[in-house]
This record gives sequence, structure tokens and C-alpha cells, in this order.
Amino acid sequence: MAARQRIIPVRREYNRWVANQTLEDYALRFTAKSARQFSSNRISHTAIGAISFLALEAIGGAITLSYGTTNAFYAILDAAVAMLAVGLPISRYAIRHGVDIDLLTRGASFGYIGSTITSLIYAAFTFMLFAIEASIMSGALELALGIPLWIGYIISAVMVIPLVTHGVRLISRFQIITQPFWIVLNILPFIFIALMDWEKYDLWRAFAGIHHASGPPGTIADFNLVEFGAASAVILALMSQIGEQVDFLRFLPAEGQSRLRHRIAVFLAGAGWVVVGVPKLLAGSFLVVLTFSSGVSVDRAADPAQMYLTAFGYMIPNQTAAMLLMVAFVVVSQLKINVMNAYAGSLAWSNFFSRLTHSHPGRVVWLVFNVAIALLLMELGIYRLLEETLGIFSIIAMAWLCTISADLFINKPLGLAPPGIEFKRAHLYDINPVGVGSMALSATIALMAHFGTFGPLAASLAPYLTLIVAFIASPLIAWGTKGKFYLARKPRQQWREESSITCSICEHPFEPEDMAWCPAYAAPICSLCCSLDSRCHDMCKPKAKLNYQVATVAKTFLPRQLVAKLATRLGRYGMAAAIAVTTIGGILAMIAHQVGTASPETADVVNRTILIVFFVFAVIAGIVCWFLVLAHDSRVVAEEESSRQNTLLLKEIAAHKKTDAALQDAKETAEAANRAKSRYVVGLSHELRTPLNAVLGYAQILERDETIPPPRQSAIKVIRRSADHLSGLIDGLLDISKIEAGRLQVYSNEINIQDFLDQIVDMFRPQAQAKGLEFRHDRSPALPQYVRTDEKRLRQILVNLLSNAIKFTDHGAVTFDVGYRSQVASFTVSDTGRGIAEKDLARIYEPFQRGEAESVRPMPGLGLGLTITRLLTNTLGGEISVSSEKDKGSTFRVRLMLSAVHRPSTAPAPEKTIRSYSGPRRTIVVVDDNEDHRELMRQVLSPLDFVVLTAQSGPECLTLIEGVKPDLFLIDISMPGMTGWQLVTKLREAGQTAPLIMLSANIGDGTVAGAGDDNHNDAIAKPVDIRHLCDRLAVHLGLKWIYDTDLPPAPEPQPPAEIVHPGAIHIQDLQRLGEIGYIRGIEAKLADLARNTENLPFTQVLGAYVQAFDLAGYAHFLKRFEDSDRGDLKA
Repeated sequence: MAARQRIIPVRREYNRWVANQTLEDYALRFTAKSARQFSSNRISHTAIGAISFLALEAIGGAITLSYGTTNAFYAILDAAVAMLAVGLPISRYAIRHGVDIDLLTRGASFGYIGSTITSLIYAAFTFMLFAIEASIMSGALELALGIPLWIGYIISAVMVIPLVTHGVRLISRFQIITQPFWIVLNILPFIFIALMDWEKYDLWRAFAGIHHASGPPGTIADFNLVEFGAASAVILALMSQIGEQVDFLRFLPAEGQSRLRHRIAVFLAGAGWVVVGVPKLLAGSFLVVLTFSSGVSVDRAADPAQMYLTAFGYMIPNQTAAMLLMVAFVVVSQLKINVMNAYAGSLAWSNFFSRLTHSHPGRVVWLVFNVAIALLLMELGIYRLLEETLGIFSIIAMAWLCTISADLFINKPLGLAPPGIEFKRAHLYDINPVGVGSMALSATIALMAHFGTFGPLAASLAPYLTLIVAFIASPLIAWGTKGKFYLARKPRQQWREESSITCSICEHPFEPEDMAWCPAYAAPICSLCCSLDSRCHDMCKPKAKLNYQVATVAKTFLPRQLVAKLATRLGRYGMAAAIAVTTIGGILAMIAHQVGTASPETADVVNRTILIVFFVFAVIAGIVCWFLVLAHDSRVVAEEESSRQNTLLLKEIAAHKKTDAALQDAKETAEAANRAKSRYVVGLSHELRTPLNAVLGYAQILERDETIPPPRQSAIKVIRRSADHLSGLIDGLLDISKIEAGRLQVYSNEINIQDFLDQIVDMFRPQAQAKGLEFRHDRSPALPQYVRTDEKRLRQILVNLLSNAIKFTDHGAVTFDVGYRSQVASFTVSDTGRGIAEKDLARIYEPFQRGEAESVRPMPGLGLGLTITRLLTNTLGGEISVSSEKDKGSTFRVRLMLSAVHRPSTAPAPEKTIRSYSGPRRTIVVVDDNEDHRELMRQVLSPLDFVVLTAQSGPECLTLIEGVKPDLFLIDISMPGMTGWQLVTKLREAGQTAPLIMLSANIGDGTVAGAGDDNHNDAIAKPVDIRHLCDRLAVHLGLKWIYDTDLPPAPEPQPPAEIVHPGAIHIQDLQRLGEIGYIRGIEAKLADLARNTENLPFTQVLGAYVQAFDLAGYAHFLKRFEDSDRGDLKA
């Protein structure tokens, strides 16, 4: 499936930051098995530390003061059994599946959004308990140190934050360190009281409460069912404590090393917290009677600080020491529980807001938020309304937790619900009617009973009514709905075998239990990133969304017309306003009830005030609801428009992709055609250079031949110039290919710019004059004698511009000006010719383009001159510009950087003709498959006194040089069979150390670059320039040329030289070679003999026979030597 959404980098980084912030404690997600490495002992001690809260003593004391010891005792035991029964399944599933209480609620029949309500309940429990504990600590600080309560509240709240920001590791370390101190001070006072004042235990048993007369010590106070129920309601509010236990249980491995020890640890750290909690409740019940009997007022007697001050008085007679010990004990106890409350509250608020706002700024933010709410509640006096507050809260909390327990204890074992705990948004219905319905039904019935609808007895037993209804309603609803609202999608089975899967959003690896497949992104996504996504609109479960479920229920139970009206903007506003007003009214009604119960004398005034507040809030709620409805509609419209635009953009992108693909194909086709063109041009140039080499070479030879009549000399010069021109045209074609391929090489050499320009002027002035044009030339006096540039490229540029100017000018003048300033030379070529039309100026540099004038009067040429000129100018780092006016002429200006050379390294030598060289004769082997080129090299080199051996292939060359050590090789690169490069390798392997010079028509075009290796010594391009060839020979052979000016006057005719007999063995070798007609072998043998100057007459005579292929004369001459005893023949 193609991804329907695009993940933008900003969002990816945001989610990655959130994941990094919460990875340590796996907030909002499954606790990975790899992270559950804590020991059972450490986690159990941490969880048991959560039971250190003095609210247990406060609650035990409050219910004892109100309802007496007997009712309090039985209420504590009965509530403990109920909490244990409800908590056991919750603890078992939490540790098995590694989830906190919120994730457990999602999978235990509430659904994804349904558990949002319970997250709020749980968060309320944490900050209420935090406020109670911090109020106790502030009271102790005031009692012992005189610190005002408002400062004590701030101290009590702020001290907790640093201990919670670093997660469970620091919390567990803190709990373990403070555990011994807390345990000792919990037990020790009661031992002292038992030893010193046992009668107080008899007094405690007889205490009937402040509203009843107590019997004599030793008796037992009467039991009252209504008061028992009221006391139970306050205690059962502590059922939510199982949530804090679960938040730490999830870090335990499912199975410990010691099975029995592990189960005990799990029990004590989970639902078994009541085993420790019951003694603390009973301790509070006893201490409040002890404190009250010692003369402390009723208002202060239920304060745990005052309780333990009295108890520590039995241990330490010194009142100040006892007070300091009490403060230390209270501070430790409150910190131990409030770090748990703050931690659990941060998780609860994170879960709550992450689902409503699809954002998570980090657990620490919600930690501070939770502490701030608790601080405000302390200022409102929650501690003083403890009994009334917890009585109502216990009903709601029990409805939630009993529903979870019923689902885990009844529904799942009976198959009414799927096994396991599924908590991911992608797999859950937003609302599961099993949990939400059971909780709503049980809480509603219990609240009605609590407020007296069913009489005083039912009001006192309302919490138990909650438990009974929840355990009945949950399986019934699950049976009625057939469990189809538990799972919207099933997880991928193939992922179970994976150890980890990487989230496509935050790019962190997680275990398969924490991953889901997201169709919006067409990739895996972790549970946290899934929760925070606000753009997918739950496309993975369209029929499991809240609005779809609500609409389905409405269509089932309401008339169609009413449903249609409720779906309108006004209908949605009415529903939102009704919900808001009802919520406000319910909250204010509860406040009125609480205040009225606490102060009946002010109930009428409070009720009237609350009624006024209700109407004011109702008006404000109506305005806010209307604003929210309009904002929602605007957001929906904006999202729809954005979706439409995104759809259009995606279509446009798809179209662009097709266009881009077509353009890419066209580009590749064009590049392939361009490469084919380049290969064709290179191949064509090679084929042209081969015959051109012979034409130009022989033209140069004929120019040096003094026997040719002067009238023919001019014709020979025409031939050479034409060959030079043709070579230049080929170079131009190759330059375009090389520039396009990025292989054009530029050389920086010292040139005599003055002589260079003189040559250019001398070349074009006659052409202009022959056409009847005036040729003007002006040269800046600042132009130096020598500059550094690429002479060949500069010549091409100027030749192209001047030839065009002369070509397209019929009358008038051509002007060639050269300026020089600040190392920059400017070459300006102006003419009075046809000019260039303005529309043609933009395309005159394009290959094969002609201007408008060409259609009137065609001119010879390919249309490449200006193209090559601009490319070369740009390559040299210069610039070219043109200005032209139709029928009035054009002006081209080229500006180039020509660095002046003040001390040239070489001075130009006058042109001289080479006649020979000093020293022994040198042998050169020419290897070329073209016979004309081999003969050309023979004609060039033989007159210079070189012994020239030729071979038409590599193998023939290897055979030719057997037993011969040539002085130099001239090797053609492109030959059939064995190439020149392969021959070079063979020669070096055969031990030939002579210089190797490569010849090819392709040298310089880049096609042979890198084809060979470092075995060769030089390379010369065809057509071969004879003077350049001679220069390279002089370098590699260390020759000193003899010029025509160096030769002495012709000597007097000498008699024929005497031919010396070379030896019988050599005669026999030459005869054998002649018999088989092996010309190359004869030439090699004669070259070897010629190394001895005495044999020169002999080798010259035989060489003449071989050159004429007169093998009969060759054999006859050798026969004469064979018949002669002495070599006394004359040459």
C-alpha cells in the first residue's frame, strides 16, 4: 500500500524528542521486556514505600472519631478484603503484560477514549492524596518549627519535584534508603505504649466516637451498620492506590528467579499493600484515641503530626526531642508517598492530555502541573473536608476499578472478552460499552444511594453497592455485545517472532507488543507516536471512532429527524452547551452539598450564592461552546480544503514525475546520441588523419627538396597549407566533443606574442587584399614581447574571427586591433560587412546555426567557428562579446588574461634544415598497419641517416627485432590484432629498453587516455609534424643535429671505397635470408652490420638491392664474396 501521508522532518524530530524524554520509564507505552530487569526485592521495597503515607493514620483517626472504634475496625477489615479482591486480578495482568494502570484500563473493557475519563479520576486521586500528605507535613512543620502553613505547603510540594524528575531508578533508590528509618519509627512507639500504658488499648476498644458516649475501659463500643458503611466509604477511596502500585509493578519481569519469592514480592508490591495498610489504619484509629484522651482538641487529635508527637512522648521524655523526631518521621513518610503520588500523577496527566490534544510536552511538565494543583487544593482546605471528599470519590474510583477487575476476573476467563491486554490506539475502539457502561451504571446507582435516594442505610453502603453492580453489569454487557467492541483490529501475527521493530516516525526500535501497522504512513508506528498523531483521523479503524459510535447509537435509539437536527451546527451547539451546563451544575451541586453538610447554618446563603454562580457560568459556558463549535467547523473546513489541495498536489506531483521520467528518458537519449556523435566524430577524424598524415608529411618532404623547380614550390606550399587547414577543421570538430565531455586540455606556454600576431596578420592580409578589402591592424605599445597562454587555442580563436570577418565582408575594411592593460589582452575584430540581425544574435554561438543573411547568399562553412570560439574563450577564462548592426558590420571583442613574461626561458631559433646528426647511426623501428605511413616515415628518417626498419603488426615487429637492439620505436596505437599498447607491454617484457613513442590520430582527443601504461616514453599525434618529430627524437636519443649551415663545402670526388669482407658467417646468414625472401630480416641484419663503420660500403650496396627488391642481384653480389678469398671488391 502506498503511504497516504508524508512525514515531515519537523514532526519526526518532535516525536523523536518525546520518545527520548520518556524512554527511561516507558511512560505512555508498553514497558519493554528488555527494560524489566529490576530485582523483585528492589521493586517490592519501592512499591511498599508507597504505603508510607500518613493519610492512612489520618483516615483511621477520622473515622474513629466520627463512628467509634468498633465501626472503624470492621470497616477497615471489610474494606481491606474488598480492595484485596479487586486488586489481585489487576496486579496479575499488569505484571504479565507490562502496562501501567491507564494502559490496563484501555484493554480491560474501556477502549481508547473511554479510559480518558479514568485517567482523570486517577490523576485526581494522586493530587488529592498528595495534597492530604503535604498538608500533614505542613502541619508538622508549623507545630514543631513554627513555619506558617502557606510556606509549609510550598516546601512540602517543591521538595518532591527533584526526586521524581529522574524516574523510577532514583525513586527506588530513595525508598530503599529511607525504608529502615521509616519501619523502625512505625513500630517502636507502640512497643513503648504497650509497655508503659496498656490501659490505653482498653480505652481505645471502648471508644464510641465523639457523637456517642463511650463505655468504661475494657468494654467494646456498639456496632452500627450505617456508621460502618459511612466509614467504609472513606476507606474504600484508597482503592485507587492499586494504580500507583501497578505503575511500579510493570518494571518487574513476568517470572522471577525464585518462583515463591517472586510471587510474594508481587503480592506485597501489588494488591497486598493492604496487608501493610490495615495496621496503619488501625494505628491511626488507636493514636487518635490516645491523643484525644491526653487532652488534645478534636480538631487537632486527628492530625497525624499530633498523633505521633504523643506517641513519641512515650519514647522520649524530652518534649523538644520528641517533637524533632516527629518532624523527621513525618517528613520522611510524606516524601516517600508523595514521590509516588507525583510520579503516578505525571503519568496520568500525560495519558489524559496526550489523547485529548495529541501532544506530549514531556512527563516533567505534567509532574509540575500535578504538584501545582495539589498546592492549590491545600490552600482550599481539602484536609479539613477529608471525610466528605473521599466518601464521594470512593464511589467513582470503585466503579472504575471494580469494572476493570470484573473484566479481568470474569469476562476474560469466560471468553466474553479476548485474552491479553491491547492498549494501542490503532487496535482499540474509542469507546467500549462494556467498561464505560458498567462504570457509568454502577457509579450512577451508588451516587443516587449516597445522596439518600434509597434511604440512609443504602447511602452508607453505597460503595459496596458500586462493587456489586460493577461485577454484575460488566459480564452482562460483555455478553450482550458479544465482545465485539474490544478490538477494532488485530495485531500482525508475523511480528511476534521479531525482537524489535523500528518506528517510522521517531525511528526508535521497540518490541512488537508496542508496535502497530499504520496505513496512513504505510509503515510501522509505535504506540506513543500513534497516540500523538493528529492528522490520520483514525483511518486505520473508521468504524471504531467516537463520532461513528455515537452516531450509530443515536440512529438506533432516536428518530431519524432528530438525529439529522442534532448533526447540524445548532444541534451540536445544543448538545455541547447541555453537557457543559450539566457538568457545571453537578460540580456546584456537590460543593453545595459538602458545604451544607459541614455548616448547616450557612447552607441557605451558600446555596443562593452557588445558584448565582451557576447562571453566570452557564452563560459563559454557552458562549464558549458556541465558539468551540464554530472553531471546530472552521477547522474541519480547513482540513477538507487542505486535503483537497494535497490531493491536487499529489496528482500534480505524479504528473511531474511522469514528465520528469519522460525528460530523463529524453535526456538519456540525447546523451546517448551525443556520445554516438562524439564517437563518430572521433572515428571520422581518425580516418581523415591517416591519409592526411601522408599528404602533410610528403608536402613537408617536398618543401625541403631543393631539386624541385621553383614554379612547383608554390604548388607544394598550397598543398601543405590546405592540409594544415583540413587538420585545423578536424581539430575544431574534436574540440567541440572534448569540451562537451569536459576533456579539453589547455596548456600554458611562453609565446612571442609579437611574432605570433605578425604571423596572423601575414596570413590574413593577403586574403583581404585578394578580395579587395582594406586590412587594418593596430597593436598597443603596452603589449609585451612574451606572454603565457595556449598558443594553439589562441590561434584558433583569432583565425575563426578573422576568417569570418573577411568571409562576410564584400567591400570596405576589416580591422584587427590588439589592446593590453593590467595583464588582460583585448582582441577586437571589426568589419563593414553584412552585420547580424538582432534576432540572430542570441543563436550565433549555437552549433551549425546560420544567420538570416545565409538564406540570401550562402557561404561555405559548417557553422562551427563561433561555437568553437566561445567555448575556447570560456575555457581559457576569458569572455567574448559582439555588437552588430544590420548591413553596417559587426564587432567581436575577446578579452583574455595573458600574463607578461619578462624573462623568457628560451629564445626562438631561426628555421634551419636538418641534414644529419652526430655520432653512430641509430636504428628506428616503425610499426604501423598503414603502408603509406610506414613509407612516409622511411622517406622522412632515411635522409637523416637513420636505419629504418618497418613492421605492419605487433607480431611481425617482435619477430623482426629478434637478436636486434633498435634505438627507438615509433608505434601506432590502433592496429588490428595486437594493439600498440599490447605491443609496448610485450616489448618491455622482452627486455627492450629503447624509448617507445606512440603515434595515433586519436592522441589528444581523450579517447586513448589511460589506455596504456607508463611503459611508453612519449606520444605524437597524426598528422606528424616533421620538426616536432625531430625534436622528440633529439630528446629521447640525445642527438645533436647537423644543419645545412653546418655542412662543409662539397669535397672533391673520391674514388670508390673498398668493400671489406664482413666475415663468412655473416655472408651465410644474409644468403639464407635472401633464399627465403625475408626482407625485414635482411634489413635488420644489415642494420646490425652497419654499426661497424668498416661495413658501411658493404651494407649500402646490399641495401640498394633490397630497396629495389632485386633479390637476384643481391644473391649474385653475395656469390662474388663467397667465391673471393678476400674482400677486395670496389663499391
